[in-house]
Amino acid sequence: MADDKKEKTSLWRWLLLPGTMMAFVAGIVFWGGFNTAMEWTNREAFCVSCHEMKENVYAEYRNTIHYQNRTGVRATCPDCHVPKEWVPKIIRKIQASNEVWHKLLGSIDTPEKFNAKRAVLAQHEWDRMKANDSQECRNCHNYSFMDYAEQNKRSAARHQVAFNEGQTCIDCHKGIAHTLPPIEQHIGAPKEGAAVLPAASASAASAAAQ
Repeated sequence: MADDKKEKTSLWRWLLLPGTMMAFVAGIVFWGGFNTAMEWTNREAFCVSCHEMKENVYAEYRNTIHYQNRTGVRATCPDCHVPKEWVPKIIRKIQASNEVWHKLLGSIDTPEKFNAKRAVLAQHEWDRMKANDSQECRNCHNYSFMDYAEQNKRSAARHQVAFNEGQTCIDCHKGIAHTLPPIEQHIGAPKEGAAVLPAASASAASAAAQ
């Protein structure tokens, strides 16, 4: 009996060892492929591979300091729109499936359609950044490490007030990489035939532009 048990144990070990090794290798391959796909979709080239982005927001972004500046340090699409932390990044990627769906539907496949939804798209992103305390901005810009003496007086004063009042970057810095929804910045009145921001957004955008 003892010999039979030993034989069975040896047989199971012989069967389980290759299975365990194969599962381990398969896990490595899957994880490597998963992360490769994550990084591949986290590039500027991927973001602007559809004409909706390339012909609208990317064209606007190319004229900003985040695209070209004296230091040569750029903030690309994923730097601003995809969290670096793993769990928030996964959540954002899942949310992006909705964007793929609207790509297939052709919801914003012309400049006219895009501009008609610009206010809604902008507000959605502002709300997301407000909710996460402008985390993507603060990956590069951090109140705690700002040297206010090196800033102009107006910026230094506004930053310190914002810090003390618990404000976040997006409260003031809207429209720094993309065109704001078409509203008159000084009086808050919508242009003729333009998309209208919700009341809260309009006042925030006006304050940011002043």
